[in-house]
Amino acid sequence: MRIGNLEVNNPIALGPMAGVTDWAFRTVCADIGANITVTEMVSSRALVYRDKKSAGLLKKNEGSLCGAQIFGNDPAIMAEAAMLALEISGCDFLDINMGCPMPKIANSGDGCGLMRTPELAGDIVKAVVDAVDVPVTVKCRLGWDKGSINVQDFTKRMEDNGAAMVTVHGRTRAMLYSGIADWDMITKVKKNLSIPVIANGDIVDAESALRCLKRTGADGIMIGRAAFGDPWIFEQTKAALEGKPIPERPPLKDRIALAVRQFQLSEQDHGEHIACLEARKHFAWYLRGVAHSSYYKNQISSMNTMEDIYRIAKDIVRDLQ
Repeated sequence: MRIGNLEVNNPIALGPMAGVTDWAFRTVCADIGANITVTEMVSSRALVYRDKKSAGLLKKNEGSLCGAQIFGNDPAIMAEAAMLALEISGCDFLDINMGCPMPKIANSGDGCGLMRTPELAGDIVKAVVDAVDVPVTVKCRLGWDKGSINVQDFTKRMEDNGAAMVTVHGRTRAMLYSGIADWDMITKVKKNLSIPVIANGDIVDAESALRCLKRTGADGIMIGRAAFGDPWIFEQTKAALEGKPIPERPPLKDRIALAVRQFQLSEQDHGEHIACLEARKHFAWYLRGVAHSSYYKNQISSMNTMEDIYRIAKDIVRDLQ
């Protein structure tokens, strides 16, 4: 599969998720099999206004094709922000968020709100394509709500304005993350376009990834929430796509070791304080399904130093193996 001039085999993408897919988490996922990653979404206006926090979200990870994702609803500002995002990050491609369903984003006409203004969305894609020399991609949903599913016409407009790839989450904005993703609509999008289509929604393991690809004919899949605390889903999915036996998740001690490595990377990126705050949610995710882990989850919720992380990690391996 080609994203513009970029080639990728068996595309398995880690979905961009605000507050989750920072440089540290993207790095460990890329190491284990995610061959496409995308930064957390960044406001185009914040970039243009030189907001340092926003710029800090755009750090490119190694080990995968990495895209910088921006959002906004003004073509000129989006074009300027796209140039800045690439200058800051050095990313391989530029992704435009047209799928975020959160009210503060979508109700302002950003994210999935752009699916209600397809002509404007097309203008944004054209402006960004004209402004940068890397492939431009779009992530969207099926539409605003059940009564306004317009993803087929919408994605064709994106292609016509220069998008090199689209990722489609098989839910409407109104559904948020509830209900069942409609893979059949993704099938229709794939049949309607000549650019690559990545399928997203309800891909929770290697088996569902295979089913989704078979059902939709998509060029690749994007995994989102199922990767929380489980980067090995990419390794397992990669094996499945290559027709190889699906490996088991590593033993607990190895899973905890990877979690600690992620938090060390986070400290390198954010400093100890922010790294520990981020680690509170990620560490708890790594313990999902681990018997008798509630005691340690309580301790995790109040971690403040890297020493807390090391101590809790050591105790978990000692007591819960």
